[in-house]
Amino acid sequence: MRILVLGILLMSINTCFGQQKQYQAICVGFYNFENLFDTEDDPNIRDEEFLPKGKRLWNDALYNDKLGNMAKVVAMLGTNVTPDGPAILGVCEIENKRVLDDFVRQEAIADRNYQVVHHDSPDKRGIDVALIYQEKYFKFKSQKAFPLGVIKLNGDTLYSRDILLVSGELNGEPTHIMVNHWPSRSGGENKAAAYRNKAGQVCKAVADSLYQDNPECNILVMGDLNDDPTSPSVKKYLNAKGKVAKTSKGELYNPLCDFYKKGNGTTSFRDSWSVFDQIIISHSLLEDKEDQMKFFKAEIFKQPWMIQVSGQYKGYPKRTFSGDKYNGGYSDHLPVLVYLVKEVK
Repeated sequence: MRILVLGILLMSINTCFGQQKQYQAICVGFYNFENLFDTEDDPNIRDEEFLPKGKRLWNDALYNDKLGNMAKVVAMLGTNVTPDGPAILGVCEIENKRVLDDFVRQEAIADRNYQVVHHDSPDKRGIDVALIYQEKYFKFKSQKAFPLGVIKLNGDTLYSRDILLVSGELNGEPTHIMVNHWPSRSGGENKAAAYRNKAGQVCKAVADSLYQDNPECNILVMGDLNDDPTSPSVKKYLNAKGKVAKTSKGELYNPLCDFYKKGNGTTSFRDSWSVFDQIIISHSLLEDKEDQMKFFKAEIFKQPWMIQVSGQYKGYPKRTFSGDKYNGGYSDHLPVLVYLVKEVK
């Protein structure tokens, strides 16, 4: 296929029969914002390190620099296909709604008029998941949170992030988005594996219920899953297939699986790349139905200036901090995108 951008939202695709068709393209993304905290003390969470007198000396100047850096990245996402960038962007590691309100007002993206859907999770550090969207593409209807409950590890009580379900219409079609940030691998891959498996089960149960209510609805499961596409939590418990041909009606397809198998990644640890950041789609977006959106392609967004060029993390995504020293970066994760298209007649 050969793709040509033909104006605001149209692209032309030459089919194998030599026919040229025009499509409207929509970009959907997910990005881990890596500790986007404000500078004010919230006594209900553990935000001490991100305060002006905390160990990271987090102040208004650094906060505003971080906001600008994140906006620089988001402003570029998907613009090689659609100049409007992401119609929908799921995010995680944000402290509260205020930081997203500040983010969407950044000059680089202010003209998109992003709206914010936020849920305050029970995570003790205060980091949440959220969704921003452009009203011209997505009509918000409702939101609901699905808790993972209490995690018990080595006698400690942990509270993981809830799964945020946002429902509405994307380009006129019933669409449900689950935004996730599953329990981390801190202390080892297997330490909280059972809870990531549970998260996969919860997502699958929600998806099955949504399908039962409306077999034609579109479903997107996105987030920092802290597992790869081939991990049991994703492959077995969420039952996300890695190949289109093996994805049946009512099932989920993971377009990031091929990226992982080819050695690409969204985050790196000990010089090993992982694809923890994923967008998984319903079979309904694989069907070639007239006048309906369908999956076109997936992407890990990576630019040279987003990569650390020296020091301990050379070759990794350029992060906000190196230890407790401000690094002036973006995130220790790379964003992921999927593109959906609909034929224009």
